Amino acid sequence: MPETSRPQELPARLLANPEMIKACQIRDFGTVFRLVKTQAGIYPSMIARRCELTPSRVGEVMAGRRQLQHMDVIERIADGLRIPGHMLGLAQRTWETPVALSAVERKPSVAAALDRSSPTAVPGSDVDSILALTARTDPRPSTLQALRSSIEDYWRRDDQHGGEALRPAVIGQLRYVLGLLKENQSAPIRHGLYGVAAELARLTGWTHFDARQYSQARSYFREALQLAKEIDDRHFMANVLACMSLQATYQDKPTDALAFVSAAQDEARGAQGTTPRVLSMLSLREAFAHATLGNRAATHGAIADSHSQFERIRSSDPDPPWVTYFDEPKLIVDTGIAHGRLGEAAIAQPMIADALRREDSANQRGRAFHALWLARTQLSLGNLDQACQTATGALEPASSVASERVAGHLREFYDDLAPHRRAPVAVTFEARLREILPAQVGGMPRP
Repeated sequence: MPETSRPQELPARLLANPEMIKACQIRDFGTVFRLVKTQAGIYPSMIARRCELTPSRVGEVMAGRRQLQHMDVIERIADGLRIPGHMLGLAQRTWETPVALSAVERKPSVAAALDRSSPTAVPGSDVDSILALTARTDPRPSTLQALRSSIEDYWRRDDQHGGEALRPAVIGQLRYVLGLLKENQSAPIRHGLYGVAAELARLTGWTHFDARQYSQARSYFREALQLAKEIDDRHFMANVLACMSLQATYQDKPTDALAFVSAAQDEARGAQGTTPRVLSMLSLREAFAHATLGNRAATHGAIADSHSQFERIRSSDPDPPWVTYFDEPKLIVDTGIAHGRLGEAAIAQPMIADALRREDSANQRGRAFHALWLARTQLSLGNLDQACQTATGALEPASSVASERVAGHLREFYDDLAPHRRAPVAVTFEARLREILPAQVGGMPRP
């Protein structure tokens, strides 16, 4: 398909539909075409034109009288209908890259010449345009609310299961919102769509960060910054910069981490209505950066600032939704982690343990992540039995979430355990590890 052609994107809800996912997996294109028609308003004549098929062939597939098995046809369907490659067992398509995410005005595609004398010729572009009118979207305030609700649901599912499985649906919804931004919208709707797109771009970046796919994460974080800047949402820009600071900490780039969080604090303090909860969260991200640099005094100062801001929180504060996760258990566990990054295990251990007891049980990734932090802290204090017991408790939540960050912490604990590998508690832990998470230990040496 020519690069100048930009087909209508499929709705995110369709890409996330279990029936659609299964149909793509088994390449049941009759079901795929039916769902594309009923849920995306793309009629058989449009399907035929976009996938370079004849209408009669599309009709036969939808009626169950023909199957499509040739790889070149399957690739044309993926590209013509904008179905992500992995859903059909294909390599990533060229149009799936983040660089195409800028909200620029869409240019009309040039229709290919058709042989109108043939009885199986595809209808002209005027017919497609008429049919497409039935699929146009007129976003309203309720549309924005529905989109924001879906984002909240994505974050809950990300905490419970990780973002890998969510990513195609989130990217699809992001493209859908960016498509709406290319059309004429009222100023309030346009403002809201930019905010939603910024949130979706940040969430996509986060799923890549959690998978330790840092280059892709930064691309989406940068996109989120650009979208938030369009509506001068300085609070959200601070939020994205805080994410980039945390990623730089993981990449062992503490100078970059400090630069990002300093910029985030500048944005937050320069904006009106910044709440103490936002400032408290940002101060702890600053503490992470200082701790990674090994700057003890600056780390302690940032921690003190964070706790001071947290004490100023009131229930009436107009906190943005993206910071409500930063509650007291999160404050405590992050404080413990900051001390742990400094090597102050004796201070970190009781804090992380206390927060872990109070943490929301539905946040599987958080529980696994923090339990492994606690286990490593206990091990550094010489408490081998405690450490192995805590790490064993982390295995169940770790097995239920797809998170390379959690897997990385698990491997780090396993490496830390090397001097004690033959101790009975370590042998028991490893046996349980190989039972619950065999994929994580496939390359690990046996004792």
